[in-house]
Amino acid sequence: MDKQKILGDYKKQEDKILLAQILDKIEFSKQREKLEYTDFLDMYQISLVKSFMKKIEFENYIFYGGFENSERNVLIIYPEKYNTSMIEKNYSKIIKPIRISLGDEEKGKYTHRNYLGGIVKLGMKREKVGDILVSDDGADILVKEESAETLVKELGTLNRFENAKFEIIELENLRKQEIKVEELKIIVPSLRLDNFVSDLARTSRSKASQIIDSERVFINGQNETKASKQVKIGDIITVRGKGRFVVKELCGSTRSGRIVVKIEKYI
Repeated sequence: MDKQKILGDYKKQEDKILLAQILDKIEFSKQREKLEYTDFLDMYQISLVKSFMKKIEFENYIFYGGFENSERNVLIIYPEKYNTSMIEKNYSKIIKPIRISLGDEEKGKYTHRNYLGGIVKLGMKREKVGDILVSDDGADILVKEESAETLVKELGTLNRFENAKFEIIELENLRKQEIKVEELKIIVPSLRLDNFVSDLARTSRSKASQIIDSERVFINGQNETKASKQVKIGDIITVRGKGRFVVKELCGSTRSGRIVVKIEKYI
């Protein structure tokens, strides 16, 4: 396999590094006849890898983040001899949830940022951490199995968690994700993606185009770099750093012909 030739179409160095690592894992999986898996990948990386796997015509892989519809996922590469049940039996050897149960005084006060900020402060790399499922009384944090024991011990050293309890739980005991949404209405001149990004990110059309060009926008989990892409009802638009939005309904037009759109924002 000529790696340099395969990776020649990719301009960003970080993309080349990731895809080169994946090519190595494909080879290791074939040679050793065992599962190989990556760190947690974000939405951009997942979109990149899906396109890459299609390009090289490789199909023996899945993405898994600990629960259905997780945003951050590990890429699992498996040998030909593996079936679905064999792969699923290994999930708990790849990902472990850490449950943080807050003390009474902290309940309802902590957000995703508080938990992630604490983990980063401890020096753990972001790619070792998956989704963080937050509730009023604490959070379940998905991490790579090899990092779980260490993180449990170190979280207790942070002042923000001095009254909290920590434990490693099984994947089947994950708390259900609490989805909270805020309903809002926006007015756009057309259903082009740049119009939506401009309004949702509260910026100009030119800045919105820059955000799209910088590969920070996703529609239904797929990276989208066309500013003129037409948005449809039911689309989920994610703008990195700004949030995730569901296009719920077209509510008519203004006198000037602009379109009123009902949006749900995940909060």
